Amino acid sequence: MKSSLIILSFFIAGLLLGLTHLLPDVIIDNDFSMYALYALMFFVGIGVGSDRSAFQVLKTSNVKIFLIPVGIVIGSLTGAAAVSFLIPNLNIRETLAVGAGFGYYSLSSVLITQISGEALGVVALLSNVLREIITLVATPVFIKYFGKLAGIASGGVTTMDSTLPIITEYTGKEWAVIAVFSGVILTILVPFLIPFILEVL
Repeated sequence: MKSSLIILSFFIAGLLLGLTHLLPDVIIDNDFSMYALYALMFFVGIGVGSDRSAFQVLKTSNVKIFLIPVGIVIGSLTGAAAVSFLIPNLNIRETLAVGAGFGYYSLSSVLITQISGEALGVVALLSNVLREIITLVATPVFIKYFGKLAGIASGGVTTMDSTLPIITEYTGKEWAVIAVFSGVILTILVPFLIPFILEVL
């Protein structure tokens, strides 16, 4: 929750600075977000590569564990496609790209901004931050009524970090590795799936 509020605070601060034209032209005229994306991808690679427990699960768990992130991908994209019929200003490719963020608001918003512009990038940021916040707040309810996998499905990418404690608390430690594994797989998919949806489909 705290990290989400910090991200939103920085976004709002940047928005206000952009609106008031208080920043020097060199910042506005240069595309620094791409350099931020390069740095972000570098640290994501370090994080995924150094998480030994996430890859150890491949040796100890049945292949059925892959059905969890696959199911999350299918569910997220199906829901995103349905939303396109409710929001006339967004086409199905755009809503699919937003859904393909899987809660990874920082990376998905930068990727989408680079490919489709700032407006859709803002939608991706807010949608994926909201997904994390809902998971943090509503995981106990999801697990009570829909089972232990519901919290993992809701969290998407965030189950490998920010929402892992709440998921572990309400599902048990034995589900922690599954949550991390699902989060890692989805993290790997995000930088490939979003460009594929926006540039290939």
